[in-house]
Amino acid sequence: MPGRSTGGRCEECARLARAHSVAADTVADDPRPYRVYLAWFGPGMVKAGITAVERGPARLLEQGAVCFSWLGTGPLMAARRAEELLRAALRVPDRVPYTEKRAVRSALPGTAAERAAEVRELHARAVALAGWPESLRAEPCHVVDHVGVFGLAGVPEAFGEVLELVPGGSVRGQLVAAAGPDLHLAVGGRGAVVLDTRLMTGWELAPAEPSVDGCAFPVREFGREPDGLF
Repeated sequence: MPGRSTGGRCEECARLARAHSVAADTVADDPRPYRVYLAWFGPGMVKAGITAVERGPARLLEQGAVCFSWLGTGPLMAARRAEELLRAALRVPDRVPYTEKRAVRSALPGTAAERAAEVRELHARAVALAGWPESLRAEPCHVVDHVGVFGLAGVPEAFGEVLELVPGGSVRGQLVAAAGPDLHLAVGGRGAVVLDTRLMTGWELAPAEPSVDGCAFPVREFGREPDGLF
């Protein structure tokens, strides 16, 4: 796999998978009930999304949502309409870039109530919108917090993310948090570097040499353009 690839399939298989994907909006007749959710990743970072009821909160854990609340439950297309309504009326996006999520995880508000505030406020505005799909049952706001699940309380500040894997490279550090696909590794007394485990597909995982301390992969420091190895 290429050093920067975060997919688990080759390009052709990925195209075929998305040809039959709810996420890619190519499936309209899925009979399963769906939920609309609001997910919070940090201050000013709230997104709306949908997931099959049978999956429970798995989708939120996979994305590294720091906290979330269900917003509504109903047929797939009603859930899609609600997602579009939120985007048009309240400017709620349907995705937050991973780089932005990673940059703020070590500086989140300290209490669950503070972290839930934006979700609660947006939830109230969303269910009050005109044009809410009739077949979508609004869900009460109940914010679930994942800081404990991910181990983010008191996590060392992350200074950057691994940009790509390269032959002969390595990273050695203490695992201090895991959120979605991301591992936060404390390295070399400098803080933490974030490793997206999806980059590891197709690469051999081997013990690091005891003499290795830190990261010998290219790193993008948060707030800066990538500048090679550090």
